[in-house]
Amino acid sequence: MPSAKSAPRNGQAHVDEELYELTEDGRLPSDNSKVPRKYHDGSSIDWLHEEAVERERIHALRSQAGARGLLLPLLESSRMWFVVIMAGVGIGITGAWLDVLVKWLGDLREGRCSYGFFYNQVACCSGIDPGDKCLDWLTWSETFNIQSLFGQSLLQCFIYVLLAIVFAGSAALLVESYAPYAFHTGIPEIKAILGGYVFDSFLSPWTLLIKGVGLALAVASGLSLGKEGPLVHVACCMAFGLSRFFKQFHHNEAQKRKLLAAAAAAGVSVAFGSPLGGVLFGLEELDTFASETDVMWRAFVASAIAAVSLQWVNPFGTAKLVLFQVNNAIDVWRAFELIPWLGLGVGVLGSVLIKMNVEVALYRRNSYLSNWPVLEVVCVSAITAAISYLVVFSRQANGTSIANLFQECDPTKPDYHGLCNPTAMWENVFLLILTAIIKIGLTAWTFGMMIPAGIFLPTIAIGACLGRAVGLLTQGLYRAYPKAWIFLSCPPDPSERCISPGFYAVLGASAMLGGVTRMTISLVVIVFELTGALSHVLPIMICVMTSKWVGDAMGKDGIYSVWIAMRHYPWLPPVDYRDKGETGANIMKSLDRLVVIKDETLSAKELQALLQKYTYNGFPIVRQTQLVGFVTRDKIRDALETVSAEDYSDRMKKCSFSTRDSLLPETSRIDLSGYLEEAVLQLRKEVPQELVVNMFQKLNLRRILFTHAGELTGMTTKTDIVSLLMSHFPHTAALSQQPMYSMWQRAS
Repeated sequence: MPSAKSAPRNGQAHVDEELYELTEDGRLPSDNSKVPRKYHDGSSIDWLHEEAVERERIHALRSQAGARGLLLPLLESSRMWFVVIMAGVGIGITGAWLDVLVKWLGDLREGRCSYGFFYNQVACCSGIDPGDKCLDWLTWSETFNIQSLFGQSLLQCFIYVLLAIVFAGSAALLVESYAPYAFHTGIPEIKAILGGYVFDSFLSPWTLLIKGVGLALAVASGLSLGKEGPLVHVACCMAFGLSRFFKQFHHNEAQKRKLLAAAAAAGVSVAFGSPLGGVLFGLEELDTFASETDVMWRAFVASAIAAVSLQWVNPFGTAKLVLFQVNNAIDVWRAFELIPWLGLGVGVLGSVLIKMNVEVALYRRNSYLSNWPVLEVVCVSAITAAISYLVVFSRQANGTSIANLFQECDPTKPDYHGLCNPTAMWENVFLLILTAIIKIGLTAWTFGMMIPAGIFLPTIAIGACLGRAVGLLTQGLYRAYPKAWIFLSCPPDPSERCISPGFYAVLGASAMLGGVTRMTISLVVIVFELTGALSHVLPIMICVMTSKWVGDAMGKDGIYSVWIAMRHYPWLPPVDYRDKGETGANIMKSLDRLVVIKDETLSAKELQALLQKYTYNGFPIVRQTQLVGFVTRDKIRDALETVSAEDYSDRMKKCSFSTRDSLLPETSRIDLSGYLEEAVLQLRKEVPQELVVNMFQKLNLRRILFTHAGELTGMTTKTDIVSLLMSHFPHTAALSQQPMYSMWQRAS
């Protein structure tokens, strides 16, 4: 809460200095309950208070007389739409140029364009017919005119590994030195922020800059990571920065989060070229505001504008949004194919990857690696580059490799490392499975290092390798036994195409991504928008459905929920909690464990000492054992600031939170009743525990007080409910940063 001289906020009238001064009889005014609060990083939002403030603010706007009453709401709405539209345009253009930069830096590891250093391989070889050799693109061995085959291989490998180390090391150094919050994907933090966690430092302009530059360097280094998840963080940083130009967003937490939800959808739209998938991602993964129509509408507009901006820049040179265009000559599928497709969905590798990533993260935190994050990135990038150079299917960037694995064999197009060679089927299957195994290990280690890193693209690459391998095996079985009863629905001539291994790669990618993220509806839409495989939506749904069931059987939490739990953010998972006969008494802190303020027993000086001794966010107020109310730490501090530090008599007056039945004369007490929380939910401790959890989830509460006949018996907070819902996960808070963790734990 601001001082008396602070500027007006959210369009409210100026707050007079007298509002925060003692009256002649030692009372404090009580009409400040509708003033918006200022939250600090690490605290949780009091949604009940914020909704009350929002109602008052909207009522004040609409109550203005004359044209002012018509124009002010319109002006406020136009500001929101301006930020939404500009955020969509900004993330679309930023995402497009990040694609261009990543492509150029990645191609630079293998060679350069002869007539322009800043041309990537696609731009350099534009206009070349498929299958023709591009003479304008020179490998480094050709640039330095190395004739020896051994010398060429050695030079190419050396530059490939060296630039990988330089790119990845630079990204890690930037993150560690200038923006520590720019590491990782950012989606777990965004989910927590939309759930009411205050973390403005995570959305700062400096974080935005380092996240963008570091992301391009990290992806170009060839590490097993992607840029899709971090683009959600970039989009939210951009929207948050734009909102800072308008005072209506400064302390309006609800409006701020509605804006961030729309920006997150735009980030997914740009990441995958999937505007509809972006909206559904916001509804499924960022479900805090899923029931609000205006949020979905703004997300829809932001996603569409971001997609238009992306297509306008045209980073892929195809004038299309589809990132991995799948051109299937076969638009129908056969019943027997359900067997290998279900096999892809039943795969447990998604859960295995999550468990491996958790173990690596715990090892990193508890070992010497935590003191050398940049050195870890350099070493892992060197190992990744060396292995990738040796294994042919992992040498190219994830995006290029996935695009090739999704394609069907076409005589008019070049054969990607012999995938279409029927005589090399077993060799290709072995290499594809080997590539998938290597990528699982590298992804599990890379996701969590001190660099910007997403997990979508490497997960898709792993699934695509496995899916293509299964497709090749199914195709080989058909060619070997074309007249078997299981293949009766196929053409009798095995030279005619019946099975599409490229589409098996799409299904493998869907199943693997579903097993890791536990996304369902939004994942299906993203995949068919990503590939253009609209005719095969049903098989995609089958694979995603199966992978979800299998994944939930091995562990309920997806990769983002696991990281939220390990970093112990105050996020309530939207799960259907069922108790086993427990009541609220089993989760509440009883009265003898609470720090309470006894009404009219503490002076202003003693109350100040209480704040210094305890760091809790708020305190119940009792008179004997009767509950008077609840007061937050910030309100007490603001109230005490109005008491003159030099006037000893004021500091020794008793603090009264209830003027009814007061035993003290007005001249010897300070009235703090106006600082009590307006809405404090009270329940009896005998209520089912399931009801308590549901109320926290659906009402976004910070605390519930338990009373009986007006007497306080206990209290439970959001912290307690988070701990209850994550009690099944053995590594909760294993990666929490102690200062920040302590802040939000007290904030509940």
